[in-house]
Amino acid sequence: MERRVSVSTSKEPARIAGMFDAIAWRYDRLNHLLSAGLDKRWRRRAVRELRLTASDRVIDVCSGTADLAIESAGRDSGPRAVVGVDFSAAMLAIGLDKIRRAGLASRVSLARGDAMALPFADAAFDAGTIAFGIRNVADPVAGCRELWRVLRPGGRIAILEFGMPETAVLAALYAWYFRHVLPRIGRLISRHSDAYEYLPASVAAFPSGTAFVTILQQAGFRDVRCVRLAVGAVYLYLAGRPQGE
Repeated sequence: MERRVSVSTSKEPARIAGMFDAIAWRYDRLNHLLSAGLDKRWRRRAVRELRLTASDRVIDVCSGTADLAIESAGRDSGPRAVVGVDFSAAMLAIGLDKIRRAGLASRVSLARGDAMALPFADAAFDAGTIAFGIRNVADPVAGCRELWRVLRPGGRIAILEFGMPETAVLAALYAWYFRHVLPRIGRLISRHSDAYEYLPASVAAFPSGTAFVTILQQAGFRDVRCVRLAVGAVYLYLAGRPQGE
């Protein structure tokens, strides 16, 4: 009989920051490996949907090692400034090195901070992004409200997050992969026993699809769209802050 182990999905900030600090040195490699490189395509899609211009200022919340911030700034018509925010110091250190190697230090900066209390003024940004981080925020509604607050009226957001396929057969296969394959690969490469047990547990517990659309609407966003990617294993959420609000 398979032995079931209870996995904590606690999102206490110090615990989450410590966990990501511990796996930071292997985080990018594992992301690319476990998604078969599709994570790069998903980020490109998110940035493309925002239609950024050279005058835009962008905030990338839960920025991690800054992959999405770099993707946002690395285009010919990229925004004039991108700010990445994360509470893992080790992840930000790796991200800063990547930014410098990409020659983007003049346009991309990183700051340590909490998604539920962003250290920026109201309406400071034209666009906002989050890639696979909103489920790690202790209060996702509060995190989305903070993103709404720092976005100017008329601004727009793109959020990538994991979900569960809706088809029963695919959902079962995906759950098996998440429960049995992903944690073993994660432990082998990251040498961290908890992080890649937490990942499938946190995905299973997170309100995806229409449930997260409702969270965005509760936070004040309008024109919310939910795009299924990878047969529903990933969702791209697109929304905007209305003019005059």
